[in-house]
Amino acid sequence: MAKSFLNAGDWTVIVAYLLGIIVLGSWFGKDQRNTRDYFLGSKDIPWWGIGLSIVAAETSALTIIGVPGLAYAGNLGMMQLIIGYVIARVILAVVLVPHYFKGEIYSPYQILANTFGQPARQTAAGFFLLSETLAAGVRVFVACIPLQLILGIGEGWSIVLFVVLSLIYTYFGGVKAVIWTDAAQFGLFVLGGLFTIFYIPHLFPGGWSEVWNFASTHGKLEWFSSNFDPNTHQWLGWKQLFEDPFNIWMGVIGGTVMVMSSHGAEQLIVQRVLACKTVTDGRKALTLSAIVVFPLFFVFLLTGAMLWTYYQHNPMPIPLPEARPGISKNDFVYPIFMLSGVPHILKGFLIVAILSAAMSSVSSALTSLSSVSTMDFFKKALPHKSDEFFLHFSKTSTIVWAALLIFVAYWTRQVTSVLDIAFKLRGLTSGALLGGLLLAVFWKKGRSTPIVIGMFASLLVMTYLSPLVQGTSWLPAALKIQLKLAFAWYTLFGMTVMISSALIIRILISPSPTRITVLSYTGRLMLLAGAIGLTYYGHFFDTTVAVNEHVRIHNIGLMQDRQIGIIISSALAVLGLLCILAGVIVKAAENRNQSTRKIAVS
Repeated sequence: MAKSFLNAGDWTVIVAYLLGIIVLGSWFGKDQRNTRDYFLGSKDIPWWGIGLSIVAAETSALTIIGVPGLAYAGNLGMMQLIIGYVIARVILAVVLVPHYFKGEIYSPYQILANTFGQPARQTAAGFFLLSETLAAGVRVFVACIPLQLILGIGEGWSIVLFVVLSLIYTYFGGVKAVIWTDAAQFGLFVLGGLFTIFYIPHLFPGGWSEVWNFASTHGKLEWFSSNFDPNTHQWLGWKQLFEDPFNIWMGVIGGTVMVMSSHGAEQLIVQRVLACKTVTDGRKALTLSAIVVFPLFFVFLLTGAMLWTYYQHNPMPIPLPEARPGISKNDFVYPIFMLSGVPHILKGFLIVAILSAAMSSVSSALTSLSSVSTMDFFKKALPHKSDEFFLHFSKTSTIVWAALLIFVAYWTRQVTSVLDIAFKLRGLTSGALLGGLLLAVFWKKGRSTPIVIGMFASLLVMTYLSPLVQGTSWLPAALKIQLKLAFAWYTLFGMTVMISSALIIRILISPSPTRITVLSYTGRLMLLAGAIGLTYYGHFFDTTVAVNEHVRIHNIGLMQDRQIGIIISSALAVLGLLCILAGVIVKAAENRNQSTRKIAVS
């Protein structure tokens, strides 16, 4: 299909870009001598280049086509989520960046080792390797679906092409090549978005004002939603806040915590901050990314609104392909406009913008996976090997990870359920990673057992709450939760479970009079709250439902409120009893130990 829309000039632009980015990236590897050069870029990269690279790394090809697709189908509501993106970067710059520069650190998981020991570090690193391998491989597969439409090549060849091209300059140039090519690619897709929002009004007689007024009149420029309505009788109005993917509460709270994990506890982004020279440079890089990310997403959301306006006045020359796993019909709108609505040569540059985002996400995944596997696992296991050995080992591991990404992408073609698992798994592990890192920063030295148990507890609870389990037929109806949690809340829920579990385990394995008292009083408060909740939901709602039984919609809301309320109240009561019992047991054990010590002294 692409052959009928692209001419020799377009192909010249595309091929020249691909060759140029490979040459540019490979050139940065000429001075490499050790893993410090390969994974930290010798710490001589300017902060502004790293700041632009951070934004490019999180902006995949799916972002370039998917964000306009969201606005095309709806409105600018995603801007509420971007508010959280900005807040999170400011918090990370103030709180976490100084800890990245206490010694020479190659990944955030080294901070866990410094506080809790190797088991905590390797558990967190293992979580990242598993989730990022699946997520990056699936991103490759999904990104190749629209690229197949654009370039006219098969999915299989698209997968191999973009992984191999990204591998070449990542292999030779390391993180320095990835950062500088990311910065160049950032400029390309920003220019592509800006061109679109100025080019489309040019096609209308009334220009910008006509396009803007038409989109505004039809609600395409609306962006704010609170989604709090106590009259719905769903969790007294709060349920919709957790289920709707775009509202102001989800953006400011859920989005902030989600990005604190992705930019503070996951190596994909943190590796770039670690390449900065100083704490000040690290903070500047994150601050620059915070300044840039908001207008960037606004440009692509506005692109979607303008595409909608354009196609309300013009027929779509290519029928929208059917939705595929991981990509909706609307995600094809921007690629179709690139192929059919833009003059030649400029068309080639717009396509290059998508290609640059695709290659940026692949190269970022490769260097982060190679860094964690080498520095967090193998370097500790092979302490007597030279820097030269580990430089070669790092480059070899980059090839291995590239092969794994191709395998996951091909596997996803055959087993589409892999796609859901991969996308969900990142959300299931992000809370555990962020919780572990925050405890490493704010706790004093401690054992790794609470951290490891807390991470696995978080993973198990979030897996249970996720559609991966709730949507299965084998789970009994009584165990199903009437809640479809929006993606941005996963990290907050998972972090809460992780930190709570780690605190309880730490108290149990490290008894002291103060901690025993805390455990006992916490248990009493939880038991009291559970008892009040059970009384309220068991009695009040029984009466209300009986009185209003003829109002079925009202009753359905009340019954769901009651079901969730009873589950939460019961859980609080049980946890309270367990805490009280644990406090009694620990206190008894402590008394026995004191008695034994007195006998031994006497």
